[in-house]
Amino acid sequence: MAKDLELEKNSPEASDKSEKKSDKKGAKDSKEKNAKGKKPKKGIVKYFKDAKSEFKKVVWPTPKETTHNTVVVLVMCALAALFVFGLDSLLGLLNGLVFR
Repeated sequence: MAKDLELEKNSPEASDKSEKKSDKKGAKDSKEKNAKGKKPKKGIVKYFKDAKSEFKKVVWPTPKETTHNTVVVLVMCALAALFVFGLDSLLGLLNGLVFR
């Protein structure tokens, strides 16, 4: 029985558990240090400052790219509309033939 307890203490699983406990404690200590060192900005001012910094990261398309993408979308919409119209017409015709 004593051997079993001694083996459990020396097993890798036991050391993993103790490391996890120490990691949690270390993470808590670092959070406390950050909280003491600087006060985080709060409220709407922080929100708008963060939004402004994110907008600076955006890669905006050129007017030429925007025009090209708009044309592609319009063409695809027209093709989809034609496909749905053709399918609707075909099914309507088949419906009329079957149920007359």
